[in-house]
Amino acid sequence: QVHLVESGGGLVQSGGSLRLSCVASGFNLDYYYIGWFRQAPGKEREGVSCLSNSDGTTYYADSVKGRFTISRDNANKNTVYLQMNSLKPEDTAVYYCAADPVATYFAVRAMCIMADSGSWGQGTQVTVSS
Repeated sequence: QVHLVESGGGLVQSGGSLRLSCVASGFNLDYYYIGWFRQAPGKEREGVSCLSNSDGTTYYADSVKGRFTISRDNANKNTVYLQMNSLKPEDTAVYYCAADPVATYFAVRAMCIMADSGSWGQGTQVTVSS
């Protein structure tokens, strides 16, 4: 059974950084796409960044390109990070980690674009003050 737990959210000033962590259990991450998504109050959930663990292919939403980096822990391969730099107030949202089998999509970017994954974590709040 897929189980995902996010952590690392918090309150940060504009321009600051945070690193979110997603610890996965119950499945082999090598055969899954992992994605970070966010939902702000009154807005639809959007895909922020997605990672193919099998070949390292990544996808980033235009709004976060150059500022956010998704990565997998080389030592603890059940952990995926989202490093967020140069944070802006518009990045404020609840951030969720999600996972889907690779076969679910034709490409990793589809996971982020569709934002309709089958397994989700509980979310972690990120608040960026101006």
